[in-house]
Amino acid sequence: MSASVLFDTPGPRGRLRNHIITGVSALVLLAALGWVLLKFDEKGQFDGKIWEPFTTQVVWVDFILPGLLGTLAAAALGAVFALLFGAVFGIARLSDHRWVRIPAAWIVELFRAIPLLLLIFFIWYLAPDLFGGGDYALFAIVLGLTLYNGSVLAEVVRAGINSLPKGQSEAAYAIGLRKGGVMRLVLLPQGLTVMMPAVVSQLVVLLKDTALGYFIVYVDLLNMGFKTLPSVYPGTKLVSAIVIGVIYILMAMALSAFATWLEKRSRRSRKTTAPPIAPPGAVAGLPSGRPAPDGAVA
Repeated sequence: MSASVLFDTPGPRGRLRNHIITGVSALVLLAALGWVLLKFDEKGQFDGKIWEPFTTQVVWVDFILPGLLGTLAAAALGAVFALLFGAVFGIARLSDHRWVRIPAAWIVELFRAIPLLLLIFFIWYLAPDLFGGGDYALFAIVLGLTLYNGSVLAEVVRAGINSLPKGQSEAAYAIGLRKGGVMRLVLLPQGLTVMMPAVVSQLVVLLKDTALGYFIVYVDLLNMGFKTLPSVYPGTKLVSAIVIGVIYILMAMALSAFATWLEKRSRRSRKTTAPPIAPPGAVAGLPSGRPAPDGAVA
C-alpha cells in the first residue's frame, strides 16, 4: 500500500481500530433503525390498509406520476439554465476587463447570498405584475434555481479553471491561440474533469430544491404526494413521505450514476491512440536522424 500526502497507510493497530469503529458505528445505526421501525409499528404505520393505496394504479397515475413529471421538468430546465449561467458568469469573472469582471462578481455574490426560498417567493410575487396574469409557479422555480445554483456553479467554473497549471494556457498562447480559443479549446475541456464532482453535487442539490415549489403550490412530487394525496387518503401522510423520499433518493442516485458514466466517457474520448509523427526524412522502424538506405522512400 502507498501513502498519500494527506493520509498514511494504517498499521495493524490502526486497521484494528478502524474495524472496531466501523463495527460499533454499524451497530449504532442498526439500533437506531430498529428503534425507528419499532415506533412505526407502535403507531400502526405497517398496517396494510395504510399502504394499500400505493398498490393501486390510481394513486400512481393521478398523484405520484404528475408530481414526478413536474419535478423532473423543473429540475431539467433549472439544470440547463443554471449550467449556462454558471459557465457564462464563471468565465466572465476571469475576464481581463474590469467592466466585465466586477459586475459579474456582484451578480454572482448577490444571488448566492439570497436564500433560494425567498428568491422564489420574490419572482412568484412579482411575475404577474411584470408579465400579466397567469400561473407563474414553474417560471418562478426555474428562474430561482437558475440564479441561485448558477451562481454557485459560476464559482465552481472559476475555481476549476484557476486550478489548472499556468503552463497549459502559456503553451496555448505560444502556438498562437487567442484568449477565447485558449478558454474554449484548452482550459474548459481540462477543467471539466476537475469540476465534475462539484457540478454533480450541485445538480443533486438543484434536484432536491425543486421541492421548494411546495410553498407556491407548484405541481411537483412533494406537493402531490405529501399534501394532495394524504388529503384524499387520510392517515397516509407519513407513508407518503417515505415513498416520496425513496423516489428522491433514486433520482439522485440515477443522476450521480449518469454523471459518473459521462465523466468516464469524456476521459476515454480525450485519450488518443494515434502513433507519434515521424520527423521529416525518417523511415518507420529506423531511429530518428539515421539516413534512409538507398532506394527507401522517406
